[in-house]
Amino acid sequence: MDRLDLLVVSAHSADYVWRAGGTIAKYVMDGKKVQIYCMAFGERGESAELWKQGKSLDEIKKVRRAESQKAADILGAPVTFLDWDDYPLVINDNRLYELVKIIRKFNPVNILTHSYVDPFNIDHETTARVVKEASILSIAAGVLPEIKIANQARLFGFEHHQPELSKFNPDVIIDITEAFEKKKQAMDCFQTQKQLIGYYEKRAELRGNHARRISGNPEPKYAEAFTRTYPLVAGEFL
Repeated sequence: MDRLDLLVVSAHSADYVWRAGGTIAKYVMDGKKVQIYCMAFGERGESAELWKQGKSLDEIKKVRRAESQKAADILGAPVTFLDWDDYPLVINDNRLYELVKIIRKFNPVNILTHSYVDPFNIDHETTARVVKEASILSIAAGVLPEIKIANQARLFGFEHHQPELSKFNPDVIIDITEAFEKKKQAMDCFQTQKQLIGYYEKRAELRGNHARRISGNPEPKYAEAFTRTYPLVAGEFL
């Protein structure tokens, strides 16, 4: 099996769209293989409007799942929902090893998940930590030895909603101009968090400005920013 180009692990059902929807769509448009996993639906911590409407927990999960599935279909990438509950997202040993199995199954070149600091969302920090732990365990021959180990993946982190307060300093900026309309359509699916749509449109414009300034290329209009856990290894400056 060829290695997966991009494995995306999202704490909640909308996080991957706000923070990486353009990059996901761009990968798919370029013929790359992408797989998305959502640990929880954000049913307790990110669905305030649905709770105000008097919906039950199960009803909220169904709404959130439908929104996310529609968004993933627009971006062109398959999505799997683990339904591990949120606020708090609890990762026990069984769940950690489940992530190890997922990484070994797809043997991804790149793993994209949350960054390590988010002072306003404990689930995001938990996801960043456990994905890194699982990626490390996935290359250890003595861990689940009955399953073939993975190659070392490059590990990247989303830009969180409050980058300055999250100590976010981007290491990578991806030009998503060609994929931005798909990202916008995907964001529009999340009417439970529609207050965020305009914010992330502006954030993409801001990062597009940075992409132009840093690269000297006048073409980027929209971009997304990420951190990287490990240094770039190359034979020359790229």
